[in-house]
Amino acid sequence: MAKYLLSIDQGTTSSRAILFTEAGQLHASAQQEFAQHFPQDGWVEHNPDDIWQSVLKTCQRVLKESDIAATDVAAIGITNQRETTIVWDKTTGKPIYNAIVWQDRRTAEYCSALADNDKKLVSDKTGLLVDAYFSASKIAWLLANVDGARAKAEQGQLLFGTVDSYLIWQLTGGREHRTDATNASRTLLFNIHQQYWDDELLTLFNIPKAMLPEVMDCSAEFGKCKPEFFGRDIPILAVAGDQQAALIGQACFDKGMAKCTYGTGAFLMLNTGEQALSSQHKLLTTIAYRLNGQVSYAIEGSIFMAGATIQWLRDGLKLINDASESEALAKKAGLDHGVFLVPAFTGLGAPYWDADARGAILGLTRDSGINEIISAALQSVVYQSKDLQNAMELDGLKPQVLRVDGGMVANNWLLTLLADVLNISVQRPVVVETTALGVAYLAGLQAGIFTSTEQIAQLWQCQHKFVGKMPSQERQALYNKWLAAVAKVQA
Repeated sequence: MAKYLLSIDQGTTSSRAILFTEAGQLHASAQQEFAQHFPQDGWVEHNPDDIWQSVLKTCQRVLKESDIAATDVAAIGITNQRETTIVWDKTTGKPIYNAIVWQDRRTAEYCSALADNDKKLVSDKTGLLVDAYFSASKIAWLLANVDGARAKAEQGQLLFGTVDSYLIWQLTGGREHRTDATNASRTLLFNIHQQYWDDELLTLFNIPKAMLPEVMDCSAEFGKCKPEFFGRDIPILAVAGDQQAALIGQACFDKGMAKCTYGTGAFLMLNTGEQALSSQHKLLTTIAYRLNGQVSYAIEGSIFMAGATIQWLRDGLKLINDASESEALAKKAGLDHGVFLVPAFTGLGAPYWDADARGAILGLTRDSGINEIISAALQSVVYQSKDLQNAMELDGLKPQVLRVDGGMVANNWLLTLLADVLNISVQRPVVVETTALGVAYLAGLQAGIFTSTEQIAQLWQCQHKFVGKMPSQERQALYNKWLAAVAKVQA
C-alpha cells in the first residue's frame, strides 16, 4: 500500500505542497509565494496562472526532493483560499480575467444596494451575509465588466470555480469541473439546508447555472491527475475550504469544539453538529464538512487581516525583514503603550462587516517607535479574536478550549496574550499545518487508510497549552481602548 498523502494547500499569498505519512506526520513540504495585485483601492487580484504554476511546481518539488515515487502517494487532497473567484473559457481553459480574491471589496456597493428582503432570502438559504467577501457578486461583476462574458456565459461557454475547482480542472486536464460542499457554501449561491445550487439565488445574481461545478462530499472521487504531471494518475480524493480543513485537522469533530486559524486572515470556527444555528450577531453559518452525504455545520467569524498585517509591516513599511522578528520586538514594547493599529485595509470583517472602514494607527506619541507599532499589530489580531468570542457568547456559544493553527501561532507572545484576553485555554498542536493535514485526513478516509473520524481524532496531539492569567480589570481596560480605536475608523 502507498505510504503518503499529498496535500495541496493553496493560500492567499503562497501555495504549499505537503507530504504526510499514513500516521498524519509531516514528512516534507515545499512552498512558493506569488504576486498580489492591487489595481485600485480595495481591489485584490491574483493571476490564475501564478496560482496553478505555483501549485504544480511545489508538488513536483516536494516529490523530487523527498525522493518519493508517485506510486508511493495514495491520494491528493486540496485545500484552498475560499471565495476567491475564477471564471474561465470551457474550451480553451483560459481565465477571462484575473482571480478576484476574497479580500476584494469592488462589489461592496452592489451588495449594499440589494433590497432587504433579498438579503434576508440569501441569509436564510446560505447562512451568510450579503457581502463582497463572497463569490456571487464577484461572478456578477465579471459577467458585467469583461467584454463578451455575459453572452459566452449564457451560451454555456464559461465556467466558474473557486480555486479548488480551477485546480481540479487543471490537474485533470479539463476533464472534471467539481467542487466540494464547503467551498460551495461560501458562494452565496448554495442552499446549505437543501444541499443544491439554488435557482432563486442564481436568478437574484443573474448567474447561469451551467457555469457552476458539480458539488461533492469532502471525501470523494474528484478525478485523476494527468500522468505527465507527477508520473502517474494520482487520484484527487479530498477537497475542503481552508478553514473547514483546519477544523478537521484540529480534530474538532464534536459539537462545541472550536479552532482559530491565524494565517493571512484569522477565522474562528465552532462545530455546531447537525444543526445549522443562525447567529444574531453577524457571525456566519456554514458547512463544516460533508461526509457520506451527512452534513455537519459550524458558526464562523472572519477577520480579514491577521498575518497579512505583519506582511504589510514587512513588505509595505519595511519595519522588519521577517515575520519571526515580530515576537522579540513586541516583547520590548509591552502591552499598554497606548498605540493601536486597526488593520481595516479592506474594511472590517465580523462582527462589524464595515466595507468602508479603513486602516489606522492611533495613539502615536514621540515615544512611539517600531516596537510599539509591531506590538499594536499583533495585539490587533488578539482583540479582533475577542470581538468574535464576544459575538459567539452573545449567541450562547462558549467554547472552553480554543485550538489554534496557522503561521502566526509560532509566536508564543501572541498566544500568551490571546489566552489572557480571551480568558480561555489556547492549545497549539504538534502539527500546526492543520489545514493541509485536514485534507490529508479526508483523502485518507476516501482511500481507506483511515476508517473513521474517531480514529483521526485520536491522532491529534497538543504541543503546548496557554492559560489566561491576566486580571479581568486589566483585560477589560485594554479591550475597551481597542473598541474606542475601532469606533474612530468607522466614524
